[in-house]
Amino acid sequence: MADVVGEDGKIVVPDNVQEAIRTLLRWSGDEPDREGLIDTPKRVARAWREYCSGYASEPGVHLSRTFEEVGGYDEVVLLRDIPFQSHCEHHMAPITGTASIAYLPKDRVVGISKLARVLHGYAQRLQVQERLTAEVAKCIWDNLQPHGVAVVIEAQHGCMTGRGVKTHGVGMVTSRMLGCFLNDASSRKEVLSLMGRG
Repeated sequence: MADVVGEDGKIVVPDNVQEAIRTLLRWSGDEPDREGLIDTPKRVARAWREYCSGYASEPGVHLSRTFEEVGGYDEVVLLRDIPFQSHCEHHMAPITGTASIAYLPKDRVVGISKLARVLHGYAQRLQVQERLTAEVAKCIWDNLQPHGVAVVIEAQHGCMTGRGVKTHGVGMVTSRMLGCFLNDASSRKEVLSLMGRG
């Protein structure tokens, strides 16, 4: 469903969405009609539209423009420590972290910003870190058909730091290796070393 944009250039938030947020505010113990919260339902709805903007895109599109002439380059291409933000699908709490994404090209390479765009396309959905890691790797594997893909993500989860066990400073690490990075120990060791994890 396409968003309707008002004369002010902002997304028009449907009444039922605003009322749902007002209900949540009431349930939380606050009064949605007080001065500081009057426009909060619209702001929250617009923020969530942005947080979940990945549903409106196909991340693989970013990998459609490739370059074959790379001067015979046949080594690892790595983008390290890409910051990202997502939200967990269980509590809708923030997930913040960094990703390192590498591939060993076969015939084609992409502009380096495209790897970050793929990450953000999947991160801007309700997620679990394991699936996010796998989706990024599979997208690169399917679209570039390289010799190998390696994705390592480290993130902190608001559902663990801000509620429940309330344990701060804990990072969760997930990885997905495909092709030569999965099947060849020396290639895997090399890429993890380049990522600063070897």
